[in-house]
Amino acid sequence: MRVIFTLLFAVLLSPHVFASVTIECHNPGYAGKKLNFFAYSDPISLETKPVFSLDFDKTGKASKSIELKADQFIFCDFGIYRGLLFIEPNQNIILQLPPVREKSFADQKNPYFEPVSFWFATNDKKQLNNQISTFTNRLNQLTDKYFDQLYFRLLKQYYDSVNYFIEMEFGKIQSETFQFHKKFALKMVEVDAFRLKTEDYSALFSGVKTQFWLHPSFTNLFDKSFSGQLSFSVKSVKGDEIRKAVNQGNISFLIKHINTKYKITGEMADLVLLKMLHDAFYSGDFSNRAVQQMIKSARFTGHQNQMIREAASNIFEKITHLQTASAAPVICLNNLTGQKTCSNQTTGKYKYIIFADSEMAVSREHLKYLSAIEEKYAKSLEIFIVLRNTDAAQMKKFFAENEVPGIKLVDESSEFINQYKVKSFPQCYLLDQNHKVKITSVKAPLDGFEQQFGAILQNERIENMRKQGK
Repeated sequence: MRVIFTLLFAVLLSPHVFASVTIECHNPGYAGKKLNFFAYSDPISLETKPVFSLDFDKTGKASKSIELKADQFIFCDFGIYRGLLFIEPNQNIILQLPPVREKSFADQKNPYFEPVSFWFATNDKKQLNNQISTFTNRLNQLTDKYFDQLYFRLLKQYYDSVNYFIEMEFGKIQSETFQFHKKFALKMVEVDAFRLKTEDYSALFSGVKTQFWLHPSFTNLFDKSFSGQLSFSVKSVKGDEIRKAVNQGNISFLIKHINTKYKITGEMADLVLLKMLHDAFYSGDFSNRAVQQMIKSARFTGHQNQMIREAASNIFEKITHLQTASAAPVICLNNLTGQKTCSNQTTGKYKYIIFADSEMAVSREHLKYLSAIEEKYAKSLEIFIVLRNTDAAQMKKFFAENEVPGIKLVDESSEFINQYKVKSFPQCYLLDQNHKVKITSVKAPLDGFEQQFGAILQNERIENMRKQGK
């Protein structure tokens, strides 16, 4: 009996025990709608993963219960909004939603559209999300009030005043999550106002618990602090040593560099190095192959911290996605007549894949020019047009009136638009005869693809002649 009691007591005290949280909402304006909530997978790639969905009935009511280990930050994109929310174990959270406002036609077509971010209001002012929302509004009021003194005149006493007012109003809140958020949000103000060097405050990151790594105050300051740091370092006095270490894949040297310069050790040093390697890959200052090999090394992929393993996996997938010679995802969709067609059904030709939106004037002009490309390269090139789901009748009318060549596929659920990570229309890819990526930077029809593809064929003929001459 004593053993059973001891085990039960240990379970109750364990920080890994799950507890339930219920999220409710009632707003008739959202009747029949669905809100999908996501969390970040890691603080570097910011890949998202689904957490739960709120399905509203015909009266506008929705409810969902999930299990949590600790406070979790999640978000939801709906209409023009991005709602931010901290959920807590053992809480019943009743959300208050803003009036429904869908994206306009221009918003839907704008690849640079940014949603309006806000903290959800809940029914209980003592709940964490309301506390953080109130704190954020107050901090914004204070920094706006002292904007000139902080950001232009760089007067430290005004930053001290901001700290004083914040502490007076929010210092008694006992939530560990709230106090962490407050600390890092205030540090971000200080860093921005006084243009602090990362090494002046980076010791702050040492020892931060993994449970806070996905919280917005951490990810914002972390990204600002360590973005592009390896590229900055190679311009310093000992820059050649840094460049050599990266190009040789010398992880130990780079970790010691982080230990020494930023006063960061342990798991946080590994996270910082992953962030630096991620940015180094896109900088053009280092060997991409060396960076890739370090990211997929056992130090990260076999790390005891699950989030570091996830970060390494997500980053590696991101930087190798649709790289030259990699296998491209096979696209299988219905064409304009409803017949399922796949991009790998034929072989022997290059495949020019164009993601387009036929409602956009720019896309339409590019698509019209495909007839010239088809006429010139019909023997070597097969054209696939993957269309964003729009009005079917208008799509058919456009293609018929303009005699646009190619296989037209409709991506009704945006499955392959997302899989190919299309950010704007048109976006193009060139695959070889084996459905592998030929080159990474492919031009759109009116931007010079005709000449680009001609050069590829010319180089291919020269290479074949060389091989025959051996």
